[in-house]
Amino acid sequence: MPEVEASPIARRQSKHVKTRRQLRRTTVVVAALVLTVLIAAAIGYKMRGALVPAAEALIKGIPIAPPQVLTLADLPVAQGKRIVLFNGADLNDWDGWLGYSDPAETYKSDHSGPPIGAGGIGEDFKVVVEDGETAIYIKGKTWGGLTHKSAFGDYHLSLQFKWGKNRYFPKLHDPQDSGLFYHSQGLAGGEVGTWMRGIDFDIISGQVGRIVPVGRGLHLRTAVGRGPDLFNQRRRYMVGGRELDVTGGGSWFVQNATDQEKPAGDWNTLDLYVLGDRAIHVVNGVPVLEAWNICDVEHLSGRCEPLTHGRIQLQAEGSEALFRRITLEPIKLLPRVMVAP
Repeated sequence: MPEVEASPIARRQSKHVKTRRQLRRTTVVVAALVLTVLIAAAIGYKMRGALVPAAEALIKGIPIAPPQVLTLADLPVAQGKRIVLFNGADLNDWDGWLGYSDPAETYKSDHSGPPIGAGGIGEDFKVVVEDGETAIYIKGKTWGGLTHKSAFGDYHLSLQFKWGKNRYFPKLHDPQDSGLFYHSQGLAGGEVGTWMRGIDFDIISGQVGRIVPVGRGLHLRTAVGRGPDLFNQRRRYMVGGRELDVTGGGSWFVQNATDQEKPAGDWNTLDLYVLGDRAIHVVNGVPVLEAWNICDVEHLSGRCEPLTHGRIQLQAEGSEALFRRITLEPIKLLPRVMVAP
């Protein structure tokens, strides 16, 4: 039989029924969303009673850091011959070490295999010509370190670095990352199978010069201020701030006082002053952090033994980086970090 066309009245009634159904569905969805928001707000309000006191306790006594313009005074005079750590021709004075083939496994408790181990020179670490001058190239795709064969203490170290173009998984979208380790001691790969334990003059884009004790048992003190946001705390070096203990594997880094990094593609100059168990980090001529009581509890005595010397280690951690003009001079005095008037 041929289809019978519905009357205009029937079509209008059907349309009204569909409209009412759609309206009811929309009302139910909106009501559910409103209820979800109200429940979340109620939970948040209740949780605030627990979270706010905990956060306040964490930062209790840490002052809000005012803007400080820092300078160095009383620069030390070299007490001996300058030592050239990179000879500009080869890496014969350095040892390479590579961590896990999949860097995403670095901080996991279970691994698909052991670290790659000693090696990497010629591919992950090599000498290249950049801007008309030889430099050490750190690939960064496989994490690890290039460590100078000699140990040093009481010195002023100077070098230049700049970023390469590439970043690698699992840090494709993270800030570019490398590091200058000092007072490195122990086994190659002794920390998470990847780095020699040491103090990290961190080289991370936007945070060049922050300090990280890399290795459980490493310890140091510094002075910090904080930002005004209760739930987004970044402890930042501050002259006259609250003295704070920083420990490897625990309360484990403090931000540089200011960001002194140059634009991408430019060479940055880093200066590191160490004397006894004290250190000063300087980026492009501006001091950004000072630390003291640097020590290591990884000893049979259980005491935190002053950490006053060790090897220099260039870190590979997900980003291409280049280093050149790496020199060291012995010193007997530290400069003073001052707040400019």
